[in-house]
Amino acid sequence: MPLHSSIALITGASRGIGAAVAVELARRGAHCVLTARTQGGLEETDDAIRALGGTATLLPLDLAKQPEQIDLLGPSIAARFGRLDILVHAAGVLSKLTPVAHIMPVDWQEALAVNLSACWRLIRTCDPPLRAAPAGRAVVLTDGVVARPAAYWGLYGAGKAGQEHLVRAWAAEVANTPLRVSLFDPGAVATRLRATAMPGEPPETLPQPVDIAPAIVTLCLPVGSQQGGGGNSPDPPPFSDLRQQAGHFPRPT
Repeated sequence: MPLHSSIALITGASRGIGAAVAVELARRGAHCVLTARTQGGLEETDDAIRALGGTATLLPLDLAKQPEQIDLLGPSIAARFGRLDILVHAAGVLSKLTPVAHIMPVDWQEALAVNLSACWRLIRTCDPPLRAAPAGRAVVLTDGVVARPAAYWGLYGAGKAGQEHLVRAWAAEVANTPLRVSLFDPGAVATRLRATAMPGEPPETLPQPVDIAPAIVTLCLPVGSQQGGGGNSPDPPPFSDLRQQAGHFPRPT
């Protein structure tokens, strides 16, 4: 298993892409530390991991309401497991789709707490153990709306755009270390967030989270594992920005 003995932290792990990535990481040998707001959803992901013979640790956490707990993640994981090899930040909130001039302060604060500030706090707390890992990997999910702003999507897009900037800056700062940082835009995927944004869209016409997870996990693998573990594949670049071709949302006209 290419990730045997590795420790992976996954946010948004109670459902959707985060849960699918956690199961795939566990299938490849990683012990997964799962965070999300809902205990029940985390337990479902844990059940799927254990069905594969994997292991997980559950940490219920509300990224918007418990920011100080985010700050403790890196030191706590390092203290308990002695290492942190992988961070996959899949958590996000859609926010209200509303004209920019109508954005309310409470909605602004909640959206940026999850879509921007949580990423900043995760970088701060996870950077030291990820840098210390022999092949640290960080993957942050982004969205096509960053490159293509659309009406009524300003609140969501602002947080995602700020997150992208942080991740790109972080990647530049760690370019001369073994840590590799990636942005991954999954495109249109059958998730709850997608269904909320596009309620009239048949979910069966979209890729499922389990279809997307292997591509994300590939970015988490150590050198030599991407090509079947032969040990001859090149070191991945310091920064990767991968965007799926299946389409993004919203779909501006």
